[in-house]
Amino acid sequence: MKKKLFWISLIFLLLVAILLFIFPELLGSRISYIKGEEIVKEIKSIIQPVPPLDTVAYDKKLIEIANNPPDPIVYKTIKTVTTDENGKSITRTSKVPVDPQPVVTHLWPVKTVYPNDGAILPFKRIVAYYGNLYSKGMGVLGQYPEDEMLARLDVEVKKWETADPNTPVLPALHYIALVAQASPGDDGKYRARMPSSEIDKVLAIAEKINALVFLDIQVGFSNVQTEIPLLKKYLKMPQVHLGIDPEFSMKGTIRPGKVVGTIDAEDINFAVNYLAEIVKENNLTPKILVIHRYTQKMVTNYDKIIHLPEVQIVMDMDGWGTMARKIGTYKHFIYPELVQFTGFKLFYKNDIWEPNTVLMTPEDILKLNPRPSYIQYQ
Repeated sequence: MKKKLFWISLIFLLLVAILLFIFPELLGSRISYIKGEEIVKEIKSIIQPVPPLDTVAYDKKLIEIANNPPDPIVYKTIKTVTTDENGKSITRTSKVPVDPQPVVTHLWPVKTVYPNDGAILPFKRIVAYYGNLYSKGMGVLGQYPEDEMLARLDVEVKKWETADPNTPVLPALHYIALVAQASPGDDGKYRARMPSSEIDKVLAIAEKINALVFLDIQVGFSNVQTEIPLLKKYLKMPQVHLGIDPEFSMKGTIRPGKVVGTIDAEDINFAVNYLAEIVKENNLTPKILVIHRYTQKMVTNYDKIIHLPEVQIVMDMDGWGTMARKIGTYKHFIYPELVQFTGFKLFYKNDIWEPNTVLMTPEDILKLNPRPSYIQYQ
């Protein structure tokens, strides 16, 4: 009897196997579900819980990257009167440090909310390659074949690791997902949205080196309120962050590229709130929002920009030119209008157009006050 049951069971299993081989769609959904459950279990076994934010270490690192000069010592003058051997009074003055020394107030670091657990900044520095895969002229990201581009990025990452060994470096690809155009296009908005297939390529490239991805938008005559939600499926990914380029955000009637555009705190706050909701809905670590800037009017009402624990904001110095010019731009438009973190952009070509100029080194940039947490190469 047992032998008979064995053969019946065996024949039944063989029939099921044949059916699944010939008609896999019969149980496809169930198999997919089982596989999905197995994948989830495997991911959970690999992913370690995010450690809680160490606020003491966070504050200490903020002071470090603020890079404030030493406080000047304040002295007071003391007079002493003595009498010489002839009975004549002698007055002597000396300077001694005031005790206690007065507290010096520095602009940096910025006092904002603490970020959620798992925040990248200020504990790490991001070094990014910028551009678009369709164009060799828009940045180094699309200028070289994939392997060569990644090798060049790795060279820059290692330079920063050597220059500042106390700050780990994360590589990143900063991809222009919405490109401002000289022509109006079908809807007259002077911008072109990159297809998902191109964004997917960037994600695949970044995955090879465990790099972050920034999706940058140049809205033309559109606006952030329209364009950012179109990237939601990507922004839900933990490694994907956002960049906004005010230079190509046009508020008048002149097309992109003819005048420098602008965005207001209202636009930035929309982006901050939108990213924060994505973080909360998907249980993500904080997103990073990079805003490019090199003139006063590119960002208006900076003091009205909101700060939320789900989003870290970087104001990126986007100007090109000689070292003196770039440092001047940083001091005039980034340093005095405090937001949260700072960035610094380097142009492989434009920064060295003038004779006898060289590209700024990590050591040069680390002298800045504050030290940038985000570095971008174009």
